[in-house]
Amino acid sequence: MNMNANADDPLVLYGQAFQSRMLLGTARYPSPDVLEAAVRRARPAMLTASLRRQTATPGNGSDGNRFWDLLRRLDVPVLPNTAGCHSVEEAIATAQMARELFDTPWIKLELIGDDYTLQPDTLNLVDAASQLVRDGFHVLPYCTEDLVLCQRLVDVGCQAVMPWAAPIGTGRGPVNPYALQVLRERLAVPLLVDAGLGLPSHACQVMEWGYDGVLLNTAVALAQDPVAMAGAFADAVQAGRSARRAGAMAAQDSAQPSTPVLGTPFWHHASAQ
Repeated sequence: MNMNANADDPLVLYGQAFQSRMLLGTARYPSPDVLEAAVRRARPAMLTASLRRQTATPGNGSDGNRFWDLLRRLDVPVLPNTAGCHSVEEAIATAQMARELFDTPWIKLELIGDDYTLQPDTLNLVDAASQLVRDGFHVLPYCTEDLVLCQRLVDVGCQAVMPWAAPIGTGRGPVNPYALQVLRERLAVPLLVDAGLGLPSHACQVMEWGYDGVLLNTAVALAQDPVAMAGAFADAVQAGRSARRAGAMAAQDSAQPSTPVLGTPFWHHASAQ
């Protein structure tokens, strides 16, 4: 059980409850040992893994097989992704292979439309998601913060959507707060911010806006101390969620005294004498 989350407030995706609202990527860590320690510190709901970048079949002693053994030892649900795919056909084939190798219906759908920004292919993403949903996948689509796109993904059966905060790996935090907040107001499904977060305060902020979770990789893996940063993000995610549930005070246009003043202070009378 993840001690970073409240047992009475699970993250529910496709009917499955998770005791953490943080998902963690597995790429770019200094070593497998650091990755393992970071995962054990953060205790994420799921770990993402790219089939195109790791060899998933155990048995021949390759680096990919050692990675697979590590995932099994960590005993955290795996969320395969279709990273690196540039066509609908490629993404679907990768998802089907991942389902067979990882024995899971879960898939993080990535369909890249621009190699420079790694921006999702917004023109073909809905088609890919629709086909995968019909094929029985639990699709978590990586997308932009575009409201119409996200609504279309929900319309074809995606029960959660994962908009970016900024381009992958930039660590810039939410570059379009207005659009992200409109998404939260307009969509009833779980929303997880995927990509672009760089600081724990970024994660706390989007959770305060009402987002249901975050997916992190580079911000943790490339930190000077990835293990400590994994813990800092886990704490920030929970703090933001707790703040959202607590209900923040309404912002005021002018100063308001924290201690109401009743009557005239006695020193006012003394100075007038």
